[in-house]
Amino acid sequence: MGDPVFIFGGFPMSLDYLISILKPMLEGAQMTVLLFLIAIVASIPLGFLLTLAVKSSFKPLSWLAQGYIYLMRGTPLLLQLLFICFGLPMIPVIGEYLVLDRFVAACLGFILNYAAYFAEIFRGGLLAIDKGQYEASKVLGLNKWQTMTRIILPQMFRIALPAVTNESVTLVKDTALLYAVAVPELLHFAQTAVNRDFTIVPFVVAGVIYLIMTIFLTVIFKWLEKRLKFE
Repeated sequence: MGDPVFIFGGFPMSLDYLISILKPMLEGAQMTVLLFLIAIVASIPLGFLLTLAVKSSFKPLSWLAQGYIYLMRGTPLLLQLLFICFGLPMIPVIGEYLVLDRFVAACLGFILNYAAYFAEIFRGGLLAIDKGQYEASKVLGLNKWQTMTRIILPQMFRIALPAVTNESVTLVKDTALLYAVAVPELLHFAQTAVNRDFTIVPFVVAGVIYLIMTIFLTVIFKWLEKRLKFE
């Protein structure tokens, strides 16, 4: 008696085949999750520092931060990844010292890119706070540090959280770009299975895995929004 055949995503397949492709794809998903966690943990604080730099009264620092944000947001993430992985080692004299592990290079590219986007999100959050908040803080006798940490930043994060949620979901999907720099993640194993078996079922499975990850992430952020009494 042969393996049971069922329909998955509109395509006939056996349970044994699904299991055979699912194992390496889940291993690839671990790399996807690892990159996401590293990028989100590092890029959010860096983005906030960039926001402070943009608002700095020291103009050269402000201009430098703004130029960085324009550069990272104005060029494709894929191009940035390719430059870090393959372009840096080609720089004369110092190139040999800039050869990075592919995964490390990818993490660096994602952090630098998403920090620029988070910086703009946080800047928008600061701009949305009424100037009366600052005046009220002065009346209460709060200094600049107390005003920022107790009054401004909590409001900024509440305002910025929905945009941070959207950007984080985009980050999960953008991890598929690891495939372009030869880092074995989820899409890499899906493409390998497609080329080997001449079926698009692995792409369907990969899509389901990505969907599960983004839904899980969205649920967490929605819970966080409610905890912060955003809604």
